[in-house]
Amino acid sequence: MKVSIRTARREDVPALVRLFADDTLGSHGDTTDPSALPAYLAAFDWIDASLTNTIFVAEHDDQVVGTFQTVFGRSLSNRGEAHLTVAAVQTRTDMRGRGIGEAMMRYAIERGRELGACQVKLTSNLARADAHRFYRRLGFEQSHAGFRIVL
Repeated sequence: MKVSIRTARREDVPALVRLFADDTLGSHGDTTDPSALPAYLAAFDWIDASLTNTIFVAEHDDQVVGTFQTVFGRSLSNRGEAHLTVAAVQTRTDMRGRGIGEAMMRYAIERGRELGACQVKLTSNLARADAHRFYRRLGFEQSHAGFRIVL
């Protein structure tokens, strides 16, 4: 399957929201309710203006079939290493298993190399066993335990 990856545009936001809203496992409360669109657009505008955050879309036949976000950063530890964090990885439900996720992740890894990152990292919901197998197949190793506090 031919998939192209490009930087997301503001007009992609409704399609991206549909991807997130269709994900019942993530339980982020995403919705296609039109009243929520201004919040999504504001978030997109903030990310789009950032020098270190980028949202990407995967396209097939001129349709958005996947998305992911990268955040480039540095840490003072490990001699100031640069790293790329991948977040919000989503493939359209009816298109899973066709290589879209792999194309997106390989793109993200190459982007990390181009930016001089020492590592590409991501977190994944503990309930996503299939995703964990997928990431391991691509060479990712589970290395940390994640924690959060909801505010």
